[in-house]
Amino acid sequence: MTDETKAAPLAGLRIVEFAGIGPGPFAGMMLADMGAEIIRVDRPGAKVEQPHLDFLARGRKSVTLDLKRPAGVEAALQLIATSDGLIEGFRPGVMERLGLGPDPAMARNPALVYGRMTGWGQNGALSHSAGHDLNYIAITGALWSSGCADRPPAFAMNLLGDFGGGGMFLAYGMLAALIRVGRTGVGDVVDAAICDGTAALMAMTASRRAKGQWRDARQSNLLDGGVPWYGVYPCADGEWITIAAVEPQFWAQVLELLAIPPEQAGDRNDPATWPALRQTLSAIIRSQTRDHWIGLLGGTDACFAPVLSPAEAAIYPHNAERQVFSSEGPLQPMPAPRFTQASTPLPNPAPVPGADTEAILTSIGLDGTQIEAAQGNAN
Repeated sequence: MTDETKAAPLAGLRIVEFAGIGPGPFAGMMLADMGAEIIRVDRPGAKVEQPHLDFLARGRKSVTLDLKRPAGVEAALQLIATSDGLIEGFRPGVMERLGLGPDPAMARNPALVYGRMTGWGQNGALSHSAGHDLNYIAITGALWSSGCADRPPAFAMNLLGDFGGGGMFLAYGMLAALIRVGRTGVGDVVDAAICDGTAALMAMTASRRAKGQWRDARQSNLLDGGVPWYGVYPCADGEWITIAAVEPQFWAQVLELLAIPPEQAGDRNDPATWPALRQTLSAIIRSQTRDHWIGLLGGTDACFAPVLSPAEAAIYPHNAERQVFSSEGPLQPMPAPRFTQASTPLPNPAPVPGADTEAILTSIGLDGTQIEAAQGNAN
């Protein structure tokens, strides 16, 4: 294979990222993991504790610009003119007030893909309100559908909204727009809203509701813990395991391995049998430790997995064999997905803010005086 064939999929792509938090940096991480050059614009004096441990910011270069000064804005526009894409995660209107909105940016670079990451979107009744992951998943129905029936809705940290409905959709949208640029030469603005992306993730649930196969009640459906063969069970040692035997043949494997006679399990299509069946499963699983169940059910078609802590996940045999997490340096997830030919190694650690200012600004034609002025250091 040639060096070009082995290169990361997005090698040669340049993205300017205006420093932010959460889903915007996650989208930048995804693009950097695939080989894109991500140049983060930091404010002068910005400090990051232990930047090498800021995994969302890995694979970056960093320049510091004072965007409150015309020289800083001009330097940013010149950098944008040399780039394929832009990521910003401010409230609607902030970039426009800085003079860096889509109009001036795309005037310099008509082929630019301008990625905008917000919670509520660029327009709508809530677009100028503050919010976080929990709020965004709340208005999409995703939060309502998660958790036990007799408890408040549960949420998986900020994975569903910020990163699933937000950062991933921004990265996806930018790549879709970049493909379009390749066909048309015309850039676009990507309005990535966490609430929009989270709603899209609910497509299967919406489909099942439309078919009359989903009840708007927590823990009453196939995939929300409503059935005994799809759930989390405690073990004798206080640890937990999961059973997700959706298909009948996999459920038959569970019954066989747990020595539950089919006649005792009953007809699983009859909801009237579910409470007793759940009690039977709970009693059996609670009688042994998690390690016992790993030994008995692991690697079978019982659709089984233990519930692992983050520390345990890093050394779990399957994850270790696939190198899901880094084997050297600080523990962190490796780039995903993987490719047969293209190479996607772990990117370099996040830089100290401003580490690449002189090199990058010089490369786009700024001299020392202009660089000083762009950083707000001019007399």
